[in-house]
Amino acid sequence: MSDRYYITTPIYYVNDKPHIGHAYTTLACDAIARFMRLDGREVFFLTGTDEHGQKVEKAAADAGMKPQEFTDRVAQNFRDLAKAMNFSHDDFIRTTEQRHVAASQAIWRALEKSGDIYLDSYGGWYAVRDEAFYGESELTAGPDGKKIAPSGAPVEWVEEPSYFFKLSAWQDRLLKFYADNPKFILPESRRNEVVSFVRSGLHDLSISRTSFKWGVPVPSDEKHIMYVWLDALTNYITAVGYPDAKHPLWKFWPADIHVVGKDILRFHAVYWPAFLMSAGIAPPKRVFAHGWWTNEGQKISKSLGNIIDPLKLIATYGLDQTRYFLLREVPFGNDGDFSHKAMVARINAELANGIGNLAQRTLSFIAKNCAGKLPAPGALSDADKAMLGAARGLLSAMRAAMAVQELHKALGDWVDVVVRANQYIDAEAPWTLRKTNPKRMETVLWVLAETLRHLGVLILPVAPQAGNALLDQLAVAQADRVFARLGEGGALKDGTALPAPQGIFPRFVEAESKAG
Repeated sequence: MSDRYYITTPIYYVNDKPHIGHAYTTLACDAIARFMRLDGREVFFLTGTDEHGQKVEKAAADAGMKPQEFTDRVAQNFRDLAKAMNFSHDDFIRTTEQRHVAASQAIWRALEKSGDIYLDSYGGWYAVRDEAFYGESELTAGPDGKKIAPSGAPVEWVEEPSYFFKLSAWQDRLLKFYADNPKFILPESRRNEVVSFVRSGLHDLSISRTSFKWGVPVPSDEKHIMYVWLDALTNYITAVGYPDAKHPLWKFWPADIHVVGKDILRFHAVYWPAFLMSAGIAPPKRVFAHGWWTNEGQKISKSLGNIIDPLKLIATYGLDQTRYFLLREVPFGNDGDFSHKAMVARINAELANGIGNLAQRTLSFIAKNCAGKLPAPGALSDADKAMLGAARGLLSAMRAAMAVQELHKALGDWVDVVVRANQYIDAEAPWTLRKTNPKRMETVLWVLAETLRHLGVLILPVAPQAGNALLDQLAVAQADRVFARLGEGGALKDGTALPAPQGIFPRFVEAESKAG
């Protein structure tokens, strides 16, 4: 296993305000990045904004602004969201930056040098909303009888001179690449879709436009601007120093994972590896495509007015509660439904009644019955050993799930240990032992505290504020809040003075109930 780890979000289109989809993708990457850092990896985590293309040019015109002025304003919304969601990215790239223009033109020259670019003219169906061309066979009739793309976007017939990338020449090489790298695309269902698409035949790809100007100029022919997807995908290598192979960040390439929404998988799993291999650059190790959210069972859309604002979720439910719910509720890769009822159920059952109740009961009992100091464990019973074994075995289970982006499973494993610890405290009943066997009570409380230490460290990638608050109450030093200190080697020392316990996950109470 390499000690480096490079993870990316897609770069987000700046034609609108950020919503739940943007927050979800970056949150998943943030949790993975934090996990890998805590596991001792040197991590580079990239996010940013995609600021070129006809769609952005049109959105700027609609807002009565120049494109650069418009992108400056909207890109800031994405930075603000990242701050509000407590994301830990190492770089925020914007495709209007000079470093990116230089990298995009460099990859163009590399493709040209490989002989994979030629000039011709293009006539085809183009969806401005998707910034994508579609074949006749992919189109269907919309409600008004006009042709629409598979995404539902309207299409228009475009005819103009264009440079083409010889994508058709890469069909067999891509199929071999997928066969040689079976985990390149996850989940498996998405891999099957991509392989089927490539097998059905690839056509050469139009990679320049002349009908608008908001983009990266083609280096050898400034009448053309680069197709926005060639420009956008290049961001992943721009950020690590391309085309400078001696750049200190180039050591992170190839990326370990690009996390994307399922709607842009084709660009990342077909076009991008072909561009890279043509340019003599190694492809990324994995592309993971996640699903979409609905809102209370309804498709999310502007026209329905049901777009979910992540900032409102944080204000209503709390930051770590929001982060936890989004990653716990749905198997990562599947579509998911957001509902208030489901959110409240998760918060109250797993956070408030689960880890919150466990921490409160354990730490309050230590405060009252052990003079506020960690008690010393005596001889461990089979029940104690089983509880500690579950806590200490949690890292390997979560590590295995995170390695294949099963974030929901990693959290499910974590919840299982919380449930087990609550069963253990009920079975051992330290409140009874206080009177009948105080020494045994101390051992049980130490086992619970040690279990809480593991649970606190292992929830840090998803709920960093709450995890740290719990570890503060266990007096765990900052340097010990890493995976290397889990297990017996970093065990809590008896006699350590603990601060007064504080609740970490309050129950969610409906406003009406409070008023009553």
